[in-house]
Amino acid sequence: MIGAIIGDIVGSRFEFNNNRSKNFELFTNECNVTDDSIMTIAVAKAIMETEKRIKPLLNERGNNDEYNKLLESMTIKYMQEIGRKYPYCGYGGMFRRWVFSDNPKPYNSFGNGAAMRISPVGIIANTEHEACELSKTVTSTTHNHVEGIKGAEATVVSIYMAKQGATREEIRHKINENYYNLNFTIDEIRDTYKFNETC
Repeated sequence: MIGAIIGDIVGSRFEFNNNRSKNFELFTNECNVTDDSIMTIAVAKAIMETEKRIKPLLNERGNNDEYNKLLESMTIKYMQEIGRKYPYCGYGGMFRRWVFSDNPKPYNSFGNGAAMRISPVGIIANTEHEACELSKTVTSTTHNHVEGIKGAEATVVSIYMAKQGATREEIRHKINENYYNLNFTIDEIRDTYKFNETC
């Protein structure tokens, strides 16, 4: 989670101004915390509150409707509560309306915010299946489009596998087989890559 937040802050100045070099100062005065860090913190808070309230009642977290319903509710609560404290951190238009809505509903988003905020799920999951299930619960509060759900799940599975000691090649193979084509190197796409907000 700390890595996600550091990456967000360091990369904030490049979001709409792509940097093609590997040589740049990590932290400058142009760096900012963005909505992605704020929502990562909100998701972590939702998980911690869900665990605190319901874990004593459960033998196992996975496949539990009561746990997932509470996690969904806590995700909405803390994404709104924490999000409203930082109204100018870079929310997209639809998400901003969701944060400030009195009746927040999923809005079929497939934006990259689904993957940007999901790292706490990969950290707490006990199995890959649980990682996928919890990812869908958290993501579907806003990003209920299949691409948003898929992008968040690919991120969570990668984090879960890394936590379990999988190699980069094993993670790459898993993502390549189940989610996205990764048959390229960063150097191969560096000169032509364009920013895309799709998850």
